[in-house]
Amino acid sequence: MNNSIDVNIEFDEHGICNHCNSFDQKKSIRLVSDEDRELAFSNLISKIKKSNTKGKYNCIVGVSGGVDSSYVAYLAKKNGLRPLCIHLDNGWNSELAVDNIQKILTKLDIPLYTHVIDWNEFRKLQLSFLKSGTPDGEIPSDHAIQATLWQEASKRGIKYILSGMNFSTESIAVETNAYGHYDWKYIKSVHKLFEDSTLKTYPRFSLLKLFYYTFIKNIRIVGILNYINYSKDEAVETLKNELGWRSYSGKHHESVYTRFFQGYFLPKKFNIDKRIGHLSDLIKTNQISKDEARKVLLEPTYDLQLQADDKEFALKKLKISEKEFDEIINSKNRTFREYPNNYGFGKIAKKTADFLRGLNLYPK
Repeated sequence: MNNSIDVNIEFDEHGICNHCNSFDQKKSIRLVSDEDRELAFSNLISKIKKSNTKGKYNCIVGVSGGVDSSYVAYLAKKNGLRPLCIHLDNGWNSELAVDNIQKILTKLDIPLYTHVIDWNEFRKLQLSFLKSGTPDGEIPSDHAIQATLWQEASKRGIKYILSGMNFSTESIAVETNAYGHYDWKYIKSVHKLFEDSTLKTYPRFSLLKLFYYTFIKNIRIVGILNYINYSKDEAVETLKNELGWRSYSGKHHESVYTRFFQGYFLPKKFNIDKRIGHLSDLIKTNQISKDEARKVLLEPTYDLQLQADDKEFALKKLKISEKEFDEIINSKNRTFREYPNNYGFGKIAKKTADFLRGLNLYPK
């Protein structure tokens, strides 16, 4: 097992790391305060309703079958919005994910558009990232999901994309351990180096296209869960009791590949445990205690027999041998910085968005 690298971690005089300090600094920008929450949420709903009065839909919700996106769909319908749910089928859906999506959208009476990705193209792109030696193996899915949402919103004249991404449970992360979902230059360069194939139909967007969607088409991605007092446990109970939704073994485990990649591949190759960041978020938002988090981390990332089954399934689906997989595991660990990328431009874009959020000129 190789050692995980976090070259940017620092601790202050109180022993608090820079990731937790960054959480505190950004909290006021990314979360609506308790006293402003009701009015801000009401104003947001009103803006969305007024944004497309003649169209069939006034917002898009990307759904995976997981708790966050399912709860966003629930919130949208509960508050009188007219959502269209969009799902990217990348070939890795668990049966439970498919069942959850069908169940909640049927009960909520929300239409669904599913974009089925070209599996042969996508398989080769996923292999490129495995071979790259970076911990960014989820980037092919994340980028395609975002691209599909932007494209559909633009095509349908919809101004709001409601995202399940939220500051309360998904803010603390090591940059070198998960980079690039917006960086087409990085994705394209990695694929070119490791696979002799072209991406003809893969959903994509460049930074220039992102500028077009945001400032010309005026489409906004809204982290609607940042406008409420979002409790993961309460959301799960609501979804179970009202919609018959069923839980997964871990965060983002609605995807077989995500479950395998985060629960087996990252710990095995990089000594990265994604649960640490997620649990840290829950501690910072007072949803669990440190002792509760420690107990979780003493357990395997997920069931060991299921890990073995997932590995066998993933290797077969990706068409690689055990030997090839071992070579990938034992190859040199790298970061996105070793490949062509648009990191500098992306940093500027994120800082600009946070600046505008601070002025209440851009959604949370």
